[in-house]
Amino acid sequence: MSRIAFVVGEGFEDSEFRMPYDALVAHGHQIEVLGAKAELVVRGKKGKERVTIERAAAAADPASYDVLVIPGGHSPENLRNNVGVIELVKAMVNGGKLIAAICHGPQLLIEAGAVTGKTVTSWPSVMAELRDAGATWVDRDVVIDGRLITSRKPEDLPAFTRAIEQQLEIRHELPEGPHLQELAGPRP
Repeated sequence: MSRIAFVVGEGFEDSEFRMPYDALVAHGHQIEVLGAKAELVVRGKKGKERVTIERAAAAADPASYDVLVIPGGHSPENLRNNVGVIELVKAMVNGGKLIAAICHGPQLLIEAGAVTGKTVTSWPSVMAELRDAGATWVDRDVVIDGRLITSRKPEDLPAFTRAIEQQLEIRHELPEGPHLQELAGPRP
């Protein structure tokens, strides 16, 4: 099974953390919650979830994870100036890891310089930022562009979570290599 990092900060969208987290744990994946500071307790913006950061992003080894999941809400905005978080995102993107971001999550991808030339989606208010960063923005429940999965909002969580699981299955069935990008599906 895969090792998955979730990166969260204060004000994350409760369901965008909980639904994929629970589904991925149920499928036997090992998950570690990363953030600005280890042992910090962060709250979801709706107050339904409280999560303890298991490891500071700056202390994490990006090579030890297969996937990075970035929930939305206010968390990405609150983390986008954290050097450790952005360096982790950059390292995972550059390492060819699967990256899944929903809602405002792509804000961390913008800071990491990871959206240029990519087709993505997000919460509508992030659209202009993504376009300014060189991405093509589309209004769909889930978009897969190579090793990058993006979704718009909590209502898209079933499609988002299913896309993560499908891409993990592809990664486990075939050896690492450039062919995985082709299997991710055609660009819209």
